[in-house]
Parts: sequence; structure tokens; C-alpha cells
Amino acid sequence: MPEKLRQLSWHDLFFVALPLLLVVGLAFWGAAQFIKPAPPNRLVISTGGEGGAYQRFAIQYKEVLARYGIELVGKPSAGATENLQRLRDAAVDIDVGFIQGGTARIAENDSLVSLGDLYYEPLWIFYRETVFKNTEQVLDLKGHRIAVGGPGSGTQYLAMELLAANGIDAKNTRLVEEGGFGLAAKLQSGELDAVFVVGPTQSSLVWALLYTPGVKLMSLSHAEAYARRLPHLARLVLPRGAIDMVRDIPSRDTQLVSPMASLLVREDTHPALIDLLMQAAGEVHGAPGVFQKPDEFPRAGHSEFPLSKEAERYYKSGKPFLQRYLPFWAATLVDRMVVMLVPILAVLFPLFKFAPSLYGWRVRSRIYRRYGELKFLESEIEENPGKHSRAEWLARLDAIAADANKIRTPLTFSDMLYTLRGHIELVRETILRRANG
Repeated sequence: MPEKLRQLSWHDLFFVALPLLLVVGLAFWGAAQFIKPAPPNRLVISTGGEGGAYQRFAIQYKEVLARYGIELVGKPSAGATENLQRLRDAAVDIDVGFIQGGTARIAENDSLVSLGDLYYEPLWIFYRETVFKNTEQVLDLKGHRIAVGGPGSGTQYLAMELLAANGIDAKNTRLVEEGGFGLAAKLQSGELDAVFVVGPTQSSLVWALLYTPGVKLMSLSHAEAYARRLPHLARLVLPRGAIDMVRDIPSRDTQLVSPMASLLVREDTHPALIDLLMQAAGEVHGAPGVFQKPDEFPRAGHSEFPLSKEAERYYKSGKPFLQRYLPFWAATLVDRMVVMLVPILAVLFPLFKFAPSLYGWRVRSRIYRRYGELKFLESEIEENPGKHSRAEWLARLDAIAADANKIRTPLTFSDMLYTLRGHIELVRETILRRANG
């Protein structure tokens, strides 16, 4: 064993190291309380009706998340209203859902957060040209057969808002609770007189109705008024020929109203997965379109639900710093370890500065204890040398000397030990001089 190790006092080291290890252990335990587990490799999203825009966008999200090893499972629904119901029901296996602006009202016990606005989701009102002649008012639909979207859909929610604003209800108009691609055929065949549809221009039903002969898109003369009365709506203008310049679709500038599509997630969704959802939203919705400029979406919206902290950070700084340089799994691991290491280092640094002083104090205290015994012995013999025989005095002194010789000290404290031994010899001379044989 090296000389330096032999000089160490393992007893003192143990009593110094033990409390330090306990403090470090407590620091680890405390830091662990703030570390989230590793992100799951599966995320469930509530979409919308079969073939709808929500479902199509969910497929695009799935492709993006698959690159990071995350499986996105889409669950079809009736639409935005049902998506919200699912998110609020803890028994339903749903993490995130598409929501149409204006369909959700925050409840007292809600634990949902928003990821911002994704895209404009216009309301399209199509009607049969043989029934209406270039109508621009919803009021003209009164008394006719109108498809208002399926139960639980955002289309029905918005349709009923606009119809109610014009005094139209089931008592004076036949309202058909139906949605889906089959509405195009029913409108063309005359089974329906008008159809309400909510969705982007890429929606298959919207696209089909724009090209259906005998069907026309309503331009809302009251679009600005609707936007003022219903704050979740924005007034949009679909320019003439924006859909198809060759066929001149639409044949005139068309005024529409539009809510915003957004994503709501449960508050306990893993932050790393929310970061990925934000990146997927940027890829899927960032392209230019008829109603939006490049990179206009996603953006922080004005939802009644609070904006997720991860989404807020994304809008300010973009992709998380570590994910810019590391694979997703590595960035997540490092991020979790940093949460653990920062408080640990904050504890270890002062502890390592304090440990040598504590060790030195213990070594010095053992030397000082022998000094105390020696001083007591010296005082006793000076006051009453005849109390014991010389042999008894020397035996007590030899015991102190033996203890002093057993003290294992590093070189740093050797001078104190040598000084103690010198004082022991001085006391020995005093005993030999003053004690009786």
C-alpha cells in the first residue's frame, strides 16, 4: 500500500464521507422528483370523419413522428365536439385532438392546453343553382332542406350558430344532421338544397362540391358582421380563380367566414411529445395556401384554453436546442440527465470544498484531545507530585504517548504530531525531576 494511503485515517474518512454521501443521496432523490419518465413511443390522436381534413392531416403527422420513432395512432370521430368530449374523459385513451375554433368552452376542471392555431378552416355554404339565384344571405335558406353536418361535428356547431343568427331553426327549416362525401351527390340530385361544410380547401368534400355542376358557393354579404358578432370567426376572401383559373373557380371574389383549427392536448402529455407535435405542425401547416402566407402557421392563437408551455417556447425559439444537434432519443436523454445533474453538481461542489476541512478538523481534534490529557497530567503533577509514584506517573504518560503514536495523520498534520511528542518528553522530564521513586 502506498505510503500516503497508510497515513490516512480511514476511521476519520468514514465519518466524513458518510454524511456527505447521505446529502448527495438526498440531492439525487430530490432531483428525481422533478424528472419526467422517458417519453412513450405511442401517441393517440382523435381526428374526425372518414376522409375528412383532420384525418388527412393526422396521416401527415404520423409520417413526421415516425421519423423519431413515435407511433401516432389516429381514432376517427364525428368531429371537433366529440374530440373535446374524449379529451375530457380520463377513461378514453386519447392524448391530443383536433378542435375547431369556437366549439370549445373551457370548463372548471379542464386540464387541457392548446398548441395554437394550425390553419384557417372556412365555412363553405354550397347551394343548388336551380333553387337559389346568386344568393348571398343565409336567411334565404329558410324553409329549405339544409345539411348542417353530423352530430358532434364542428360543422354542425358553426352551422347552427349562423342559422340561429338568422332566425332559422328546425321549426321553420328542414335541418339534415349529416356530413361526409356523399353530400355532393345528394345536393346534385336534388335531395338537398344547401350544404354546410367546414374545412380547408384541400378537403375532399369541399373540392368535390367546387367542381360539381349545378352547385354554387355562397358569398356571404354579411361576412364582416358575422366576424364581429362571433369573435372566433375571421372574414376571408377567396379570390376569383384561386381554385382553378382555367375553369374560373370561383367565378367571382367570394366572402367567407372561418374559425381556426387547433390542437388540444392533455396537460400531462409528455413535453418531448408536445415538442414533436409542434415540429410536425410546422412541417404540415407551414406551406403557403389560398388563405395563408408561407410559415404563417402554426402560430400562437387566442384560444380560451391556455397555451402549452412547450408550444410557447416553440413559437419563441423554434425547435429545442438539443434536438437541433442530436437525435430525438439522445436529446431527450440528455435533457432528463441535465435536470438530474444540475442540482447534484450544485450540492457536490460546496461539499467537496467542505470535505477536506471537515477531515482536517477530525484529525486535529484527535491530536488536541491528547494535548488536553497531557496538559491535565502536567497540571496534576505540578500541584501534587506525591499523589502517585514515579512509575505510576510514567505509566499514565506512556499511555498518552502510545495513543499519540497510533494517530494516523497525513503529512499535512505531521508537524502537529511531532510537536505533541516533544511536549510528551518535556512532561516526562518533569515527572523524573519531581516525582518520588
